[in-house]
Amino acid sequence: MFVGHALLAFAVASLVAERRGWDGRRALLFGAVAGAFAALPDIDVAYALVGLADWRLVGGSLGAPAAFWDASRVVHRSVTHSLLVGAVAAPAFALLAVRDSNPRRARFVWLARLAGSGLLVGLVATAFVADGPLAAFVMALFAGGGVLVVASAARATPLSPAAIGVAALWGLWSHPWGDLVTGSPPDWLYPLESPVLTSRVVLHGDETLHLLGAFALELATVWLALVAVCRLTDRSVPALVDRRAAVGAAYGPVALASTPPTLAVSYHFVFSILVVGLLSGASCRLPSSIGSSRPRTDGGRSSSSVTAVLESALTAVSTVTLGLVAYAVVYAALIAPV
Repeated sequence: MFVGHALLAFAVASLVAERRGWDGRRALLFGAVAGAFAALPDIDVAYALVGLADWRLVGGSLGAPAAFWDASRVVHRSVTHSLLVGAVAAPAFALLAVRDSNPRRARFVWLARLAGSGLLVGLVATAFVADGPLAAFVMALFAGGGVLVVASAARATPLSPAAIGVAALWGLWSHPWGDLVTGSPPDWLYPLESPVLTSRVVLHGDETLHLLGAFALELATVWLALVAVCRLTDRSVPALVDRRAAVGAAYGPVALASTPPTLAVSYHFVFSILVVGLLSGASCRLPSSIGSSRPRTDGGRSSSSVTAVLESALTAVSTVTLGLVAYAVVYAALIAPV
């Protein structure tokens, strides 16, 4: 779930940048920055460590996962998931990304960074006034995490402050939509009340089929990200999927031997199907001629390494996809209530 937010933002940002004429490397960097910002709102889950600490030190009837998620609900999908907060934070991060080696423009750089810092401090203060110290603490974590992303992007990429700001806005605004089918909706307009989308979107009345649908949506974001990488590095997706992926079809009968998963209890399904995919991807051995029909732009050992990683990833995801389809068919045909 956490990875899906980042991959969706990465894929869309990269592909849009390419459509606007950016070269592949720059488009991928832009997408990576957008993906980092898309993952940022979930920094509020850090508070859930309090629940784990309490479970560890005090003990109780709940298991570790339940203690973690119960604590996370105190602040999760609230202050950091707001579209209004994103609209203020994105320009703040863009201002903090301003750099200029010209000494004559040092004052402008200083003023830009001061303005960006002021906006972030204002967000923390607003959270404190609206909901108290805990909300302010989470907002401060959010602001600090964003500053680290900005510093990394400004140092490691050629992106302009404006591009970083756009990546931040897209990443922060794309994030909340991914939570609509997996949990309680976010506070869209925090610190204001949101009059729309106040309940979870139900994909199917059967809880297991709903979970399988949500899992399929997450899997689709992974596919989109891999397709984007292959497109921007001039590689063929079909050529990189190893036939070992077919083993995923054998996962279907697991539906007959395990408890049907739901959003409340899904670990056994998620972990087992991912393990099948990872083992399938890890078993790949790349032929030296694979994908040779398409030109290479990065050359040599680096090209071979990237291709090998992509083959493993695409084979693993293909395995999981076949496993999901097989599991859904068996469950819908033999288990699901009529």
